[in-house]
Amino acid sequence: MIDLSGLDPKLHKAVTALAFDMRAHGYQRGDPVREVFALLGDRWTTLILLVLNIGVWRHAELRRVLSRLAAEGKISQRVLTLKLRALERDGIVRRQATADVPPTVSYELSDLGRSLIGETRRLMAWVHGHRAEIDTARAAFEASSGARAPRPRPG
Repeated sequence: MIDLSGLDPKLHKAVTALAFDMRAHGYQRGDPVREVFALLGDRWTTLILLVLNIGVWRHAELRRVLSRLAAEGKISQRVLTLKLRALERDGIVRRQATADVPPTVSYELSDLGRSLIGETRRLMAWVHGHRAEIDTARAAFEASSGARAPRPRPG
């Protein structure tokens, strides 16, 4: 199943169990567990979900509020559209378009998205609850290695 050569034999059982679990639930690149975590780990998606949790938003309004809230600055129309499409594809966001000319397009969280935002808020609470420990670990790392922590890229 998995090549365990060169690994400490004490770790074989746990690595084999992990490999089995990954193959069952998220081994392939396109598997939902990998793609959803990748989305949540990018610079915009969590903020998009938090804003959509407020209510229904038209694309332009959503873009404006995201750009005002984000430390990164403005989100491009293209990036916002790509993020919304990915979230819509996974059933997390619902897109509604009217038949008007020009059409009005709005976005909101689906039931699945509201479920995800609950889990996201729990993870955020964990980070907030461990902020002091994380800050202490970062400072110790920087002091002992002489390395500086990576800084987020602007924009």
